[in-house]
Amino acid sequence: MADLPTHTIVFEILTRLPAKDVGRSKSVCKQWYALLSTQDFVKIHCSRSVVSSNQRVLLIDDLTCSVRPIISNNNDYGPSSTVTFPFHHQNNDVSILSHLNGLLCVCLNHTYELLLWNPTTTAFKRLSTPDSHGFYINNLDAIGLYVDADDDYKVLHIKRRSGVLGVYVYSREVDSWRNIPFITRQEYLSPHFNWSAGTFCGGTLYFTVCECWIGGTNVVICFDVNSEQFKEISFPPVPSNGMVQGVLVNVKNVLHMFASTGMFEMTIDLWTLQGDYWIKVLSCPPIPPISLSLWCDITHYVTNGNWFVMTKLGKLFTIEMDMKPFECVYPVSWFRGFKGAVFVQTIVSPSI
Repeated sequence: MADLPTHTIVFEILTRLPAKDVGRSKSVCKQWYALLSTQDFVKIHCSRSVVSSNQRVLLIDDLTCSVRPIISNNNDYGPSSTVTFPFHHQNNDVSILSHLNGLLCVCLNHTYELLLWNPTTTAFKRLSTPDSHGFYINNLDAIGLYVDADDDYKVLHIKRRSGVLGVYVYSREVDSWRNIPFITRQEYLSPHFNWSAGTFCGGTLYFTVCECWIGGTNVVICFDVNSEQFKEISFPPVPSNGMVQGVLVNVKNVLHMFASTGMFEMTIDLWTLQGDYWIKVLSCPPIPPISLSLWCDITHYVTNGNWFVMTKLGKLFTIEMDMKPFECVYPVSWFRGFKGAVFVQTIVSPSI
């Protein structure tokens, strides 16, 4: 260590600071401000921030927006801190659509505008344009947030409008939208199909596309973020005699799916994607029946080997998986009466 240049030592120390401390450190001197603003620093700091101890739960209801730490020792939330939205809104009408590396892609429901927002630094960027790009309609559109091989953060926006599908990509680097081709089955354009938010894993965005009735078609659409090519793969072989819901999650850069099936009592299995095929990892041990009203609103995340199925602000039940690879999983989360996400605190900026 004594032979290392002072600049290198400072760089190594600062990349290990919590995100909020990095923000405070920018005011130390001009040299530190310049160092902490470089893309190399942000990238390395982000890679060291994506750990389970740095996870936070953001919850939005009609009156407040709050952030809480996750306490792994007792599987609970820590004390909440109130978050003030840095952008104009009406009665907290903010929906979280996707998240990646501390950035949230959100929609302002009263204007349909899309924004990128870092709740840790409070920085945000409006993605809407005068030529009608960057406007999101719930139940028709799908959003995926990703980073490509050139470290450019991008938003994929799939729009369904009167039977016409358009696919657009927003680039943070060039601050603009462009159209890309998308060839798929025409029936997926129908409002009878529900598209999930995109889950980024291993250079690909994955979407579940599920028909909105019992026994309907369920597939997974894959988008290679570097070649910008789409393909379709099958759903896990789950029973089709009830409602089907697939929640995609990235576990250490391997795609997994929590597949829920049934009608009045639900079964939930965990699958992993190997190539283009699904392998069952585990089935739930016996659990209390989940009523349909709760099942439609539950969310899943895994931390420190336990799988939690949550509703509202309480824990519905916990499953001890005893599987070391599962350190942290955080899909976009929805609660009855609340909207939120589990995210990590970083200094990644929504704009360049």
